[in-house]
Amino acid sequence: MMRCPQLALLYAVLGLLAGSLALADDPQPPASTGDQGTSSEATHVPPDPPQHTMGDMGYRQMADMMQMDDRGPTSMVLFDQLEWRNTAAGSDFTWDGEAWYGGDTDKVWLRSEGDRVDGTTQNARADLLWDHTFARWWSLQAGGREDFGAGPPRTWAAIGVQGLATNWFKTEATFYVGEQGRTALRFKSEYDLLFTQRLILQPEAEANLYGKSDPERQLGSGLSDLEIGLRLRYEIRREFAPYAGIVWSRQFGGTEDRVRASGGNPSEAQFVAGVRAWF
Repeated sequence: MMRCPQLALLYAVLGLLAGSLALADDPQPPASTGDQGTSSEATHVPPDPPQHTMGDMGYRQMADMMQMDDRGPTSMVLFDQLEWRNTAAGSDFTWDGEAWYGGDTDKVWLRSEGDRVDGTTQNARADLLWDHTFARWWSLQAGGREDFGAGPPRTWAAIGVQGLATNWFKTEATFYVGEQGRTALRFKSEYDLLFTQRLILQPEAEANLYGKSDPERQLGSGLSDLEIGLRLRYEIRREFAPYAGIVWSRQFGGTEDRVRASGGNPSEAQFVAGVRAWF
């Protein structure tokens, strides 16, 4: 039989071995990526994100793509808003989308938004931009913008920044210079508040300012318009989410005067319903 000291030594070795195996089998918990069965997004998550804001593919996908290895070009198409609105002028179809193609540092970025009332395009624009990442979560954008729809078309040169501000607000700020000394400034910010991994509330605000009036497009100088929206969406899949909400829009200054003169209402609240999709 084994003597007691040898038996005690054997027990000690086995105890140390069991402890080492227990530590090896207890890794740090992986960062949550939402519903693994339905998501095709990247699994890398920014360090220490606030969990109540990060269920949305748009934020995480954009942040991940900006930080991943530059091993080849990638692309994404996102329709943030494809929606119907009830307006005094009639049924209104509104879109807001973007697409990009490129590598980790440099991309080609296409952005467009506008609306169609009773089958006629009203205020709409498209931006074609070069996007260059210059800091963590932030990029510089430069290119051009074309306004179309009601009134004569307008062409602008554009420069701005976009990224994730404090507390994960997605933010865009763009300055435009156009023909005949025209200038414009556009701010947009949105935020995702997670109720569950699929139910998400998105507040959004957008403001446009112009350096001089443009009567042919019913625009006054200064702060021209402000739009604030609140949309609640349910992600059936990360790539497809129907939503409903309310949008309040308001025109100011010379723009307000021109809207009133044409018989319109410069302040209006609208019910909206639509889908958000990406691929």
